[in-house]
Amino acid sequence: MPLTDAQCRAAKPAQKVQKLSDGRGLFLQVTPAGSKLWRMNYRFQAKQRTAAFGSYPDVSLATARLRAAELKDKLAAGADPALKDGETATPVKTFKEAAREWYRAREAQWVSGYAARLWARLDGDVFPRIGHKDVAAVTPAEVLALLREVEDRNALEMAKRIRQTMSAVFKYAVANGWATSDPAAPLAGAMKSAPRQKHRASLKEDQLHDFFAALATYSGDRATALGLKIIAHTFVRTSELRLATWNEIDGDTWRIEASKMKMRKEHIVPLSPQVRAMFAELKDLAGTSPFILPGQSDHKPISENTLIYGLYRLGYHSRASVHGFRSTASTILNESGLWRADAIERQLAHVPANEVRSAYNAALYLEERRKMMVWYSDLMEQHEKRKPKGQPVRRKSDTDLTDLLS
Repeated sequence: MPLTDAQCRAAKPAQKVQKLSDGRGLFLQVTPAGSKLWRMNYRFQAKQRTAAFGSYPDVSLATARLRAAELKDKLAAGADPALKDGETATPVKTFKEAAREWYRAREAQWVSGYAARLWARLDGDVFPRIGHKDVAAVTPAEVLALLREVEDRNALEMAKRIRQTMSAVFKYAVANGWATSDPAAPLAGAMKSAPRQKHRASLKEDQLHDFFAALATYSGDRATALGLKIIAHTFVRTSELRLATWNEIDGDTWRIEASKMKMRKEHIVPLSPQVRAMFAELKDLAGTSPFILPGQSDHKPISENTLIYGLYRLGYHSRASVHGFRSTASTILNESGLWRADAIERQLAHVPANEVRSAYNAALYLEERRKMMVWYSDLMEQHEKRKPKGQPVRRKSDTDLTDLLS
């Protein structure tokens, strides 16, 4: 039944929004706050839309019906009712099309592996649900719904990354005039939090001898054993060694290019005599491969799990992690009292927040770091060759460091 003016006047607010239908898509929306708003649902180019005609009683029932009729006339003529006379429609850009253009604009800034993983996330979880939709028409509710599906798989961190990626796409669309807002932005606070992660297991100093003893009897690939030993001496991240190539090594210096670093800043690793000997042995094993640790093919590095599984084979499935050697080194170096905290942090490739966007000096504290890395390798060697209990490893109090610290 069509509305009457008396019904419009008598309509009272309730706890929820009410819709009083006048027929053919036109309705009076009564909000809990008492507003009475004329709205009309219609479809254009296979998409559901809603037109707003003002509020009652400023816009009477008769005027609302007149505007509804005008909208119907525009639809019949194939025109977009959302456009004013003389305006031209902006070409519709789907979310997938916007994402593809955003990806192409950013791809050169990313490491290839990261770029591939990012696109795979969009392709697997986002495009099947909203890839076909007009990027300007995607709602926060739709974004949240697909994120909840990811969270339901217990992939909470993945869901957060997907939201961040979607937000970047929407911002790119806004900048290019394809959309007017970022519906993913307000959802940051709605994401489920992952349980607090335990720190990666790491060895205490008095456990290092047992580790090196186990490593000496490792029955697996020799290159894997050397890789684990290099990480114990240099405490680089697993990926930094896994992806390392021979052109990064120059005498007693290992320069890791920015694209391989977590913070995208070049990193310098001074090489002790012990580590240089390990690299020399790896060079013989690597043959013509450009990679220090080649995989099954000379043109590819070892897999992400090779070093991890090597540690497992040594019996350290839960007692230690490859990444944990960084924590071990940080503790030993800081507790020694011999080295400045800033030098230790720089060698761990922990970039200070105020340097992320400003000039970054990879060689800062380099002379001190060279001495520190020689000292640390000597200490690792002492643990490897340690005599039976009762004869402790030499540390600050009984080691002559005059030459190192001069």
